[in-house]
Amino acid sequence: MNAISEHERLTHAMTTSHAPTLSNAHLDALEEETIFILREVAAVFERPTLLFSGGKDSLVLLKCAEKAFGSGRLPYPLLMIDTGHNFPEVTDFRDFRAKELNAELIVRNVEDSMARGTVRLAHPGESRNVHQSVTLLEAIEEFRFDALIGGARRDEEKARAKERIFSHRDSFGQWQPKAQRPELWTLFNTRLQPGEHFRVFPISNWTELDVWQYIERENIALPSIYYTHERQVVDRKGLLVPVTELTPPREGETVQTRQVRFRTVGDITCTCPVESTAATAADIVIETLAADVSERGATRMDDKTSEASMEKRKKDGYF
Repeated sequence: MNAISEHERLTHAMTTSHAPTLSNAHLDALEEETIFILREVAAVFERPTLLFSGGKDSLVLLKCAEKAFGSGRLPYPLLMIDTGHNFPEVTDFRDFRAKELNAELIVRNVEDSMARGTVRLAHPGESRNVHQSVTLLEAIEEFRFDALIGGARRDEEKARAKERIFSHRDSFGQWQPKAQRPELWTLFNTRLQPGEHFRVFPISNWTELDVWQYIERENIALPSIYYTHERQVVDRKGLLVPVTELTPPREGETVQTRQVRFRTVGDITCTCPVESTAATAADIVIETLAADVSERGATRMDDKTSEASMEKRKKDGYF
């Protein structure tokens, strides 16, 4: 029998009406690891919080937290740093999900940092995305958080691939790539000096495909913009830039109405959809199998410039 690739096997299983059920063993292992880490954070740290944007990765993390502690029994609050330029479908879903779980939701706004003068834009149209670091560090100081749980994954971007699951941050909130602590046999060094904290990434070892397979398996509800919908866009340097008040078309650009979905969501000023007719999680699993560009590489305008590189932002305190 000729060997077939994993891509061919999964695609066949997803598209054939009488296809055999795929093994969930790898999803079970990833879920088990994530639940272990979530419980470890609750046991070790005094003032942890879970970063929750209402995006797909944070919703997967929240689902695992429900399994770890029970519905409505999260041992730490949810924290959102809002640029004021987020997609309303996502922030509305964030509020709905937090209320559904009876979880404490803390929202801190970049606009408040701007009013205090701790964030200053170079010009009114500048993206606020990179400035979230300042507001985040202010929230850490305000609530004295010692661990922040986030939904970043190693497959998203090369700087994130360097990061440990328990990522130490110094008293300035900075990440030092060459001073990371070893993580052998799931043993984590969580010792902190005053003013320091950890960023913890329980789904570091998941891939975009794993996330969508888990969403499908667990029937996790998501904001509608993750699925196909009509939207006005302009084609700008290979990206489909959504037409909004914040991102109007430039001179000479042609506005088109396309069937699109968002692979990742963030600040409106730097997040683009991709062309897609995928209406269900199963459809997106098939699309993801064929993708040859990471979700950030295909959709994030701010990752296209060296000045705004992820590694530099993370050293400055970014998520």
